[in-house]
Amino acid sequence: MISYAVAQRTGEIGVRLALGALPSDVRGMIVRQSGGVIAVGVLLGVGAAFVGTRALEALLFGVAWNDALTYATVAVAIFAVAMLACWIPAARAARVDPLEALR
Repeated sequence: MISYAVAQRTGEIGVRLALGALPSDVRGMIVRQSGGVIAVGVLLGVGAAFVGTRALEALLFGVAWNDALTYATVAVAIFAVAMLACWIPAARAARVDPLEALR
């Protein structure tokens, strides 16, 4: 999804680079914007998991529904992998040739 969004913004990224933005600025912009979307998704997912495990409490044998360590570990792992995954489109966007993007 991030790759598609970055591809849609190729013209904007080309203009930014043509006007003097550094490739690191473009990478940072994409990673920052992606990080916000990822953080909201992780928070919503943790909330849904909390409600879901509370509803299935009777079926979870030997597992506490409010295991904070598990929620935190999974949330951090998902966030880290998603941020790593958004680095690839960000690096690709930073290599865009401004002249080619504006055509």
